[in-house]
Amino acid sequence: MDEQDAQGFARGLTNYGDKDFSVYLRNSFAASMGYSREVLKKPIVGIANSFSGFNNCHRHFPELLEAVKRGVLLGGGLPIEFPTISLGEVFLSPTSLKFRNLMAMDTEEMIRAQPMDAVVLMGGCDKTVPAQLMGAASADLPAVQLVAGPMMTSRYGEERLGACTDCRRFWGKYRAGEVSAEQIDDIEGRLATTSGTCAVMGTASTMACIAETLGMSLPGTAAIPAVHADRLRAAEASGRAAAQMIGSPIRPSQIITEKSVENALRVLLALGGSTNAIIHLTAIAGRLGIKISLDRLNALSDDTPVLVNLKPVGAHYMEDFFFAGGVGAVLRELRPLLHLDTISVTGETLGDRLEQDPGYIDRRVIATAEAPLEPQGGLVALFGNLAPRGAILKRSAADKTLFEKEGRAVVFSSLEDLAARVDDPDLDITADDIMVLQNAGPKSASGMPEAGYLPIPKKLSAQGVKDMIRISDARMSGTAFGTIILHVAPEASTGGPLALVRNGDRIRLSVSGKRIELLVDEDELARRRSEWSSPLVPPEQRRGYDRLYASEVLQADEGCDFAFLQPIAES
Repeated sequence: MDEQDAQGFARGLTNYGDKDFSVYLRNSFAASMGYSREVLKKPIVGIANSFSGFNNCHRHFPELLEAVKRGVLLGGGLPIEFPTISLGEVFLSPTSLKFRNLMAMDTEEMIRAQPMDAVVLMGGCDKTVPAQLMGAASADLPAVQLVAGPMMTSRYGEERLGACTDCRRFWGKYRAGEVSAEQIDDIEGRLATTSGTCAVMGTASTMACIAETLGMSLPGTAAIPAVHADRLRAAEASGRAAAQMIGSPIRPSQIITEKSVENALRVLLALGGSTNAIIHLTAIAGRLGIKISLDRLNALSDDTPVLVNLKPVGAHYMEDFFFAGGVGAVLRELRPLLHLDTISVTGETLGDRLEQDPGYIDRRVIATAEAPLEPQGGLVALFGNLAPRGAILKRSAADKTLFEKEGRAVVFSSLEDLAARVDDPDLDITADDIMVLQNAGPKSASGMPEAGYLPIPKKLSAQGVKDMIRISDARMSGTAFGTIILHVAPEASTGGPLALVRNGDRIRLSVSGKRIELLVDEDELARRRSEWSSPLVPPEQRRGYDRLYASEVLQADEGCDFAFLQPIAES
């Protein structure tokens, strides 16, 4: 058998210059793990397990892993678990996005280097799913994405709580003096009480829905709560599907196509999903040479309605979305707008899937296309002299009274500057001003954190101010809300126009015109540009992964992937 056609432990042999010896040595070491000769002949399904004690979302992965293994065995394969790094969102400094590409590299190389015929990707917490999909797309081995599933909600008095939209809501009340220190301590212990990802349509849930829409996850599995028995059944089915793909391989490059990416964008817009998903989907698609245009995003957004009534855009939680019909119900409402000939890991087309009985749909949670929550999509890209390559606004979670507004800039030069001055009683700021944060983009020292949700200054929040326009080259959590303009590209630390904004400048926002303009004449901007110097520490003065990151990370409109991880152009 030719080595490229080999399966199981005979695949991808370690090279000692003697192929037969390589097989002999590998089998002998495999035998030390208790495998019988019969088992050593089976095809292998690798299981990329991102369990970690630093990742609360993945606490239930040991139990989930056993269900995946059971499914692989039922499908006729040999399950072999292997670890990769894990990205627990709130436990990483300076931010989890900085390490997404490292996890993607880890995933890709371990899939490629180890002997496996297919792989199940176990992820969930925000950046783990995009990292795994990026790695799987580049390795292009048959792969099934299994997500952690969302947390169940908790209670505080008569209110339901689900990290982390409610944590931001109550923290805002605490800053405004509406909630006491004793109350906020009580709420802190109630926000996240089960395993799983945030209970709202944050980044993790958005990426789970995107993975299902792309076809990389089994139909109907994105929204199953982490602690529900169906999540274990989904794990078993995912393992079995991966084993069955070995005989008739379906590769990520056949599933993630221009058409399926456009379907995913439609669903993202209909969900009122996380702004982070634009960066992640751009990076995933980019691994296969598929470009995502922000102009195309706007065209799709103009005729894609918001259908899902979940926090932070609406009122409900992911467990409600699951029982309401999940991703399948959304896809059926969007059907006239979708490419129905895309395929999933099952080999089934999207059109075939949507012919099946949808079951019960709760219209309080998932609206019809004829009576949507909003007539246009949840996200919009803005362009102008402040963001020549674009910026993103989650308009479905913003205050529409601020959509057409001109205001005075109040500038913070860094996160440190923001922390030092935002609550200063002498800060010169009013509710009509526009807060601007600089030097928080992908190449900055902060690594593009979820800091775009700038806190309302205490003196304004105490006056009842709930929202104001905020602009930055940072990101924000998918669980956040407000009139917040993010991902400004190019970023300030590389000399983008955002770096040239000064206190008192006038800025004009027009959501209807999809514009964000700095109202300063070109001569003055040229003068400021001549005086500007980069705050970045040069890559050659760094070490390790930090040096690699600084040298290779791309801008937000390119998905913040590494330049050297893009496909090699054919000559």
